[in-house]
Amino acid sequence: MTQQLRVGSAVTGSAGQAFAALFRLLKLARPDRPIHPRGLGLAGELTRTGNPAGPSGIDWLDSPGTDQVVARFSRSVGLPQALPDILGLALRMSPSGQATPGSGPDPGLGANPADVLFASTGWRLPGRFLLMPRLDVAGATLTTLMPYRGRRGPVLLGLRTRNLPPGSLASGEWELGLYWAKPGGHWRECGELRLRAGTDPGDIPLRFDPLGNQPPGARTYGWARRLRKPSYRAARRPAPPAVVRSVDAGRPAEPGTTRQETTTGTGRNSMSTVSQLFTSPAADVWRVIADGWLYSGWVVGASRIRDVDAEWPRQGARLHHSVGAWPLVIDDSTRVTAVEPGRSLELVARGWPMGEAKVEITVEDRGDQCLVTIAEDAIRGPGKLMPKVLRDPLISARNRETLRRLELMAVGGAGKQKP
Repeated sequence: MTQQLRVGSAVTGSAGQAFAALFRLLKLARPDRPIHPRGLGLAGELTRTGNPAGPSGIDWLDSPGTDQVVARFSRSVGLPQALPDILGLALRMSPSGQATPGSGPDPGLGANPADVLFASTGWRLPGRFLLMPRLDVAGATLTTLMPYRGRRGPVLLGLRTRNLPPGSLASGEWELGLYWAKPGGHWRECGELRLRAGTDPGDIPLRFDPLGNQPPGARTYGWARRLRKPSYRAARRPAPPAVVRSVDAGRPAEPGTTRQETTTGTGRNSMSTVSQLFTSPAADVWRVIADGWLYSGWVVGASRIRDVDAEWPRQGARLHHSVGAWPLVIDDSTRVTAVEPGRSLELVARGWPMGEAKVEITVEDRGDQCLVTIAEDAIRGPGKLMPKVLRDPLISARNRETLRRLELMAVGGAGKQKP
């Protein structure tokens, strides 16, 4: 028996070191977060109903009560949202001081927070122990993958979506049911989780520690700790000095950083989105955007501007452009559907017979710098018939070049009145 335990420890220890080596390799490309690189911050409340029909053996789970929750939803590999990815939901729970009416005091979390990580898996056996890539959270099931050790043996936690907000997770309340199960048993519902994004949806810098911050009565098995701890340590280790630190959208920029492609962490299918950190102030960039006559200089595909409405870029204004290379030139127009001067511009760009596209340009002021984001997708015509998995990379590649051109024009002073 002792020999078997030693062999098991050696196997899980070696696997843990292998995962850590993979994380160190990933950090060369993603110095900040090697996996789950971008996410969406959420907050809400977890209501525990307890387990009167049969306790799980974990004190926190078996006690009715309410916990305040800060969460981060993310995609593990960071693939474009048009592709399936392993979905992750990290929860940090803190006591709210409220107990379920009639249940008596809530022993709950005490003074310490608890971190629990969920990933998209199957729900039945053996799928509940297998990571499952999903396109979005609609229909996805999330579990802790590895069980906790309670007084009555191993306990697996799970979440299932009950209701989703329209559009994206940032647009309303996400409601999930909380469940627990023995590794080979059936799921038992024991709570409800409600999450919402803030008024300014974006990523959060919070780092979760499921090994150090465990719910009362729950412990991590030694084999699970040996598998997970080396990779967690590698993920938190500072990046090599030679690696240029990337900048997540919505976080303060580090000096000397450049551009990156971003995928909005909404959990639902969205437009193709790219971002770039400009070295120019937001006002200089907006001057270029606000001058319709300059669009053929930075918008990839626009070969010339024929006319611009005098009120551009007000809502409803149009610029009349041509698309293509001479002599194969198509004349059409682009219309402003929404604008927040100095900050954002929403357009419907026409290029028939190819169709129409919705384009959203946002400029985030960061003092002497700014973060510029372009989100785009086809909305009508033959372009929309192309599968999203194929058209998204094409749109992203074109808009990355568009951002490069826009930055060069802003640095060069385009759009400024000459003396």
